[in-house]
Amino acid sequence: MKKEVQMSVRVRYAPSPTGLQHIGGVRTAVFNYFFAKSSGGKFILRIEDTDRERYNDESLQDLYETLNWLGITWDEGPDKDGGYGPYVQSERFEIYREYTEKLIESGHAYKCFCTEERLEQLREEQKKTKSKEQGYDRHCSNLTAEEVDANLADGKPFVVRFRIPVEGKTTLTDVIMGEITRKNKDVSPDPIILKSDGFPTYHLANVIDDHMMGITHVLRAQEWIPTGPLHVLLYKAFGWEPPLYCHLPLVVGKDGSKLSKRHGSTSVREFRKGGYLPEAIINYISLLGWSFDDSREFFTKEDLEKLFNLEKINKAPAVFDYKKLDWFNGQYIRMKDHEELKELLMSVLIDDEVVSNPPTDKEKSVFDGAFPIIRERLKLTTDVSGLVRFLYTDELEWNSDDAVPKKMDKAGAVKMLELARTLLEGFDSRSDEENEELFSKTVEEQGIKLGDLMQPLRVAVTGTKMSPPMVQSLSLLGEKRALQRIDGLLSQLKSEI
Repeated sequence: MKKEVQMSVRVRYAPSPTGLQHIGGVRTAVFNYFFAKSSGGKFILRIEDTDRERYNDESLQDLYETLNWLGITWDEGPDKDGGYGPYVQSERFEIYREYTEKLIESGHAYKCFCTEERLEQLREEQKKTKSKEQGYDRHCSNLTAEEVDANLADGKPFVVRFRIPVEGKTTLTDVIMGEITRKNKDVSPDPIILKSDGFPTYHLANVIDDHMMGITHVLRAQEWIPTGPLHVLLYKAFGWEPPLYCHLPLVVGKDGSKLSKRHGSTSVREFRKGGYLPEAIINYISLLGWSFDDSREFFTKEDLEKLFNLEKINKAPAVFDYKKLDWFNGQYIRMKDHEELKELLMSVLIDDEVVSNPPTDKEKSVFDGAFPIIRERLKLTTDVSGLVRFLYTDELEWNSDDAVPKKMDKAGAVKMLELARTLLEGFDSRSDEENEELFSKTVEEQGIKLGDLMQPLRVAVTGTKMSPPMVQSLSLLGEKRALQRIDGLLSQLKSEI
């Protein structure tokens, strides 16, 4: 195993497979990846799977699928040995035990035999007395060698705790935040670094792995700042040089609170199923806390691999705006090659059972006709089903209320539909331009709003209030089918008056 720290940039994304990949975590992966690429360095994927209670295979699979979908490739990882492996923490336990023993031998760590009952009693007493001293009371920190041996001989279970210096201060250097200094007495007192089952805690494994894998920069969210002093103290105890830290701004919802499920779908899997393109996700999340200049918004993955740098990362929290992401997604949909987009949209129609699997030639022909008029209206690829379903079925269900324009009742909607019906007679024999002119001329002569005429017509023809442009939709559907639908909604509305 190589142990020397490389001079070139080496960064890592080290997720714990205990849940689906979410936007905040993937933003960290993306920033690490682009920094590595733009600086000619290495991007390492490490699996931190020591939390066996919460670990699950689905989360691990979701990690790989998410990164592959986004096009984020790693230079080293579980399937790409770069000489610094293993890259899965559960395969590195002997390493953690070896280095834990070194800390014990140097006096920086000790074995603690306190029972859970004693620790619970300690917590209760501190809470009851409102003691300034919170956390572990270092009860086992001064056990003699004889007492330790006696406890081991009795088979008492133990954990290993790291000895936090009581006096002094600890400083970590952050590329964005500058120097961050904390009093040692404010660091969690003597935290556990090796559990009774032999599993390392996050702090121990993280520091050992980063050092042994030659990590030069640690890019992670600002929420990890409180752990920074502890990690620096561990580095010092081992006699190692800490990496440079770069704490990324938090990703928050529009209400300013940390992004969570209550703000909507935050797992990348949900975005993927919801009709977002990887290009749009990459572009948008790269701007959550980073900007190239004050004006440019569009960046391809290849652009970011060249342009990304740490100096342009902001300190302030980044607000996740779904409307902005939807706008980006719509733009990227329209940038796609027509045939590639058609194939992508057809797969959505198959999934939604709008067309057969595989689609028939007739179904493909219908979609080819609809494609030019729906392409400009798509924000999500999944929008396609709602926009074209009316062309594939005559079994529509109408919501009468949807057909009634504002400041109008059902009787008024009936009048609008009856007028629209007269305009549709001979529709197929006229061009789209002639039909549009006929509609415009009629509403002007009748003194009515075009929207009031189109709303009930749109609901009758498509079954929804939202559709592609009405005249073009009618051309695709055909005069006969359109008239049948108008008659059906008219009958329903009249029965309800």
